[in-house]
Amino acid sequence: MSNEVYSIPVRYRKMENLHIVFWLLKDISWCMIWRPFGIAMIFPTLIIAIVIAFRTRQFMSEVCHNVAIVVWIAANSYWMISEFMHFDTNILFGQYTYKHLAIIPFIIGILILAYYYLWWKPKHNGLVETM
Repeated sequence: MSNEVYSIPVRYRKMENLHIVFWLLKDISWCMIWRPFGIAMIFPTLIIAIVIAFRTRQFMSEVCHNVAIVVWIAANSYWMISEFMHFDTNILFGQYTYKHLAIIPFIIGILILAYYYLWWKPKHNGLVETM
């Protein structure tokens, strides 16, 4: 068993906590159909997620999970915008609508995590997770 500790500087932790506030405000706005506020909340939510991913880039586990969060927020934001702008139910092709395009970044996030859990982590088992 390893005694290594991963600690987060307080200023980074404060940013992560603020990120949660923006994310919740974005999703509450989506739920309540507050279009301008919901769209405005995309920017701080996504920007902070990108900064968090960048700051954790030296730890493979952290960067993979944080980049997956970035693409999740992007997918979620696109889906929200498609509903706000009423093109979510427009037919793209066959039975697929424009809302279904959100699956692309969702799948990218799953592929990033699959890479980490199925390829990187088994090959680096027991090692400190730096890149």
